[in-house]
Amino acid sequence: MLVDQRRAIILDFAERNGFATLQQLIEATDASESTIRRDLEVLDRTGQIRRTRGGIAYSGESLTTFEDRTTRGLSEKQKIGRAVAALVQPGESILLDGGTTTLEVARHLVSMPLQIVTNSLPIAQLLINAPQIELILIGGYLYPKTGVALGPLAVQALSTIRVQRLIMSVGGITEEGMFNSNTLLVEAEQKMLETAEEVIVAADHGKFGRNALARVCELSRPDRLFVDSCLDPHWQDIMKSAGVNLTLVE
Repeated sequence: MLVDQRRAIILDFAERNGFATLQQLIEATDASESTIRRDLEVLDRTGQIRRTRGGIAYSGESLTTFEDRTTRGLSEKQKIGRAVAALVQPGESILLDGGTTTLEVARHLVSMPLQIVTNSLPIAQLLINAPQIELILIGGYLYPKTGVALGPLAVQALSTIRVQRLIMSVGGITEEGMFNSNTLLVEAEQKMLETAEEVIVAADHGKFGRNALARVCELSRPDRLFVDSCLDPHWQDIMKSAGVNLTLVE
């Protein structure tokens, strides 16, 4: 295997999982431990990964576009989106976090009379011509490839609003809490958590057991969690033990 190909595999594995152990990378590349360690030194120096105790954490820019991520697990995301949208009542004020799963929620809200606040350009583009929706777009630094507004301007704007429901997604869920891979994104999402009467997290089963760079909140913080029915029973038990109102979407 060529050096560039092997390092691309390492980065892809780290990005998809948020964290990777040395042994996982050895198995993923079929390379020796010494070879992988040399690769990690190079990737660490370029800022694409961060060495941690026992492995690495991904810290580079997303390698996949929003469009690429939209097609991953699309069927599960569509079912989750439909189920979450069914909770929303006409006339409510909703804050939609950016993400491919929340985009699917938005698709089912297009025809409803709502006030929707979002920091997601893809969601805003979907809803901009919906005649019954009063759309409020949060501004700020647009994160590359995702079209999500982040940074001080976004946080300042979020601090001035109050909504009935926050519908958000996360990059990973472990027993330690809910995580995302970008510290600016986490800062914005933590401010979002302060704005809503009810917090709903929508996530496909692939997010469970995945770590990421920064913690958004503890497991018990969301009022409701919607996941597709492929979620492992082990994780179902963990969520219920944490007191999470878990809905499995068939």
